[in-house]
Amino acid sequence: MNQHARPQDPSQPRHAPADHPALPQPKIGILVANLGTPDGHDYWSMRRYLSEFLSDQRVIDYPKWKWQPLLQGIILSKRPFTSGANYRSIWNNEANESPLLTITKAKVAKLRQTCAERWGDRVIVDFCMRYGNPSTRSVVDGMVSAGCDRIVFLPMYPQYAGSTWASANDQFFRALMTQKWQPSARICPPYFDRPDYIDALAQSVERTLQGRRPQKLVASYHGMPKRYLLEGDPYHCQCQKTSRLLRERLGWPEDSIDTTFQSVFGSEEWLRPYTVEHVADLAKRGIADIAVISPAFSADCIETLEEINGEIREAFEHAGGKGFTYIPCLNDDDAHIAVLTEVIAENMAGWA
Repeated sequence: MNQHARPQDPSQPRHAPADHPALPQPKIGILVANLGTPDGHDYWSMRRYLSEFLSDQRVIDYPKWKWQPLLQGIILSKRPFTSGANYRSIWNNEANESPLLTITKAKVAKLRQTCAERWGDRVIVDFCMRYGNPSTRSVVDGMVSAGCDRIVFLPMYPQYAGSTWASANDQFFRALMTQKWQPSARICPPYFDRPDYIDALAQSVERTLQGRRPQKLVASYHGMPKRYLLEGDPYHCQCQKTSRLLRERLGWPEDSIDTTFQSVFGSEEWLRPYTVEHVADLAKRGIADIAVISPAFSADCIETLEEINGEIREAFEHAGGKGFTYIPCLNDDDAHIAVLTEVIAENMAGWA
């Protein structure tokens, strides 16, 4: 090869001989990954979704020979009915999709705009789901077919957890394994302690509470087995740091924010305190006015709209609590989009 040959200008189309496969203009893919959603709230849609989710050994790490007969034979004969009812209570009937999918679409639409303003048509912004549709592989296939020879992958979890962040990465790597010509890839790091992310959280608290400070702000994070922490997962520590930084940014006293964990599954001990028990205990102790925020979720979903604003609210009120305020996730808030755009920009360094 001529050492002095000029590099290919990525803004110009690539030409190939007539008998050669077409060479699309090089692009950079920005792939946002969220947890996932069932296609519907009927039994079979819920069963397919739950089977994929609960078969992920990053989520449930029991041996397959022990777990799968229990999952396929007992759990999935009943749980799709209860989970389907929960989804039905929050379903976006107008669009016939879950709120998580609606919000993710809105978020990605704004990201496309901010990225286009920075990098023009050199980038393709899309999203995938770890479980359900659109699948990670289908979106990666589409990006590669469109000419993406580089992909920035952004899991939509502020804190790292093996059951969320690592699982999303696993699926992305599996999709890359199927490519004849693999694109270069960069994985964005967790952003749980970024000042701009903490500021966006604080703004959401201030906007919702409008200057009022409740007796207690409960920061409720998705739970995980305590054993995962003891095996080295940093999630618990990162959640604690997010809560502390949020309190410091708000300028509130040390005892004003409690960190708790929700969505406990199975008989194994999970990270404590459990949110549903903790809010009831607060009410019994005479703390009648609380607000709840979910910093581990980038978009409102079944765990926030149904579990927090339903089950957890009811537990608090049943125990004597009077004032319960749910602070929505950052969703497609402009401050959140600005954070994500900066995360992407930092991981595009040298590419665009």
